[in-house]
Amino acid sequence: MSTFKAPKGTYDLIPPRSAKFLAVREAIAAPLRNSGYGYVETPGFENVELFSRGVGESTDIVSKEMYTLTTRGGDKLALRPEGTASVLRAALEANLHKQGNLPVKLYYSGSYYRYERAQAGRYRHFSQVGAEAIGAEDPALDAELIILADQAYRSLGLKNFRILLNSLGDKECRPAYRETLQAFLRGLDLDEETLRRAEINPLRVLDDKRPEVQKQLADAPLLRDYLCDACKAYHEEVRALVTAAGVVFEDDPKLVRGLDYYTRTTFEFVHGGLGSQSAVGGGGRYDGLSEMIGGPALPSVGWALGVDRTVLALEAEGVELDIARTTDVFAVALGDAKPTVFGLVTELRRAGVSADMSYGGKGLKGAMKDANRSGARLAVVAGDRDLAEGVVQLKDMESGEQTAVPLDALVESVRTKLA
Repeated sequence: MSTFKAPKGTYDLIPPRSAKFLAVREAIAAPLRNSGYGYVETPGFENVELFSRGVGESTDIVSKEMYTLTTRGGDKLALRPEGTASVLRAALEANLHKQGNLPVKLYYSGSYYRYERAQAGRYRHFSQVGAEAIGAEDPALDAELIILADQAYRSLGLKNFRILLNSLGDKECRPAYRETLQAFLRGLDLDEETLRRAEINPLRVLDDKRPEVQKQLADAPLLRDYLCDACKAYHEEVRALVTAAGVVFEDDPKLVRGLDYYTRTTFEFVHGGLGSQSAVGGGGRYDGLSEMIGGPALPSVGWALGVDRTVLALEAEGVELDIARTTDVFAVALGDAKPTVFGLVTELRRAGVSADMSYGGKGLKGAMKDANRSGARLAVVAGDRDLAEGVVQLKDMESGEQTAVPLDALVESVRTKLA
């Protein structure tokens, strides 16, 4: 055993479970690629101000959970706690919004970091796949992203998730609600930090998960009662488009997200099998974020789906993913046959066949155990006598049938068997 362990709140992905994470990432990304979203990858760390301005200084993410560091040159950086601000920064820096028709549609996959209280389903290092549609204010984009996330989850076989939907209004109608909510919150029995947060961004208090706070919020004023006509019409069109696509959702007038940049449409995907950490993903519209980080007005919408949470949800439902075997052929070299067998394995790989072989000079019994553990459909076994006759033994691992195959016909014989 190593002297070192993975840091608290983090995890290692190792086979065979890592294959499940890869399958989830691919399932989420597939419908995005099919809908015009291009892949983007950003650094694991950014300027601290990108998040303090964009995500919000009053959020727990920035004020309590962000990993920060100072470089030797004195720059203040932060490990990225979320993806949207980084992707928008990258799009602005590359002037993607000036290079063609809007919206710019991007998706990403990677690791993110928050100093949270480590518990099941909530880690300090976690994986997400996200999507952003930048530069267009259109209810169809909001609906599209909700539908694509639903499609991704269902393609994995996930069933017991719910979609919660709400509108947070905009700069026209939210100020009046903000004042009403602040007046309500001042009359509650809240601790000093929560009251301070209420003065900075009262919607953040609605996202407080503590039972003693939520109990007092039962009669809180609802934002939907303060929406302007434009926001009401926008929200109704999003609802209509999602409904027309056959995607079921629940209206949740108390739903807010933990980031300051959200406006209008906001949504969350929750799963009942995850306990208190029920959210598997979420997102919404962030029409003012570009200006917050120094860019032009670019109304945008996006989401991030947690790979870790999705895997836990699949396990809670008992869903077994159909993960393709990683090895089609396993080769065993006996006696002095290793150079020839190694060459055959290389030839199979170049022909597009997944192949592995036994290493370390194991005997036939030990090598065939390795073949069984690999999950290979076929085994190629060759010894000195086989090579003298110009053949190898090709064995079907399921039926046990074994035939002699000429060396120069192995690739074609393997392809036929696998087909």
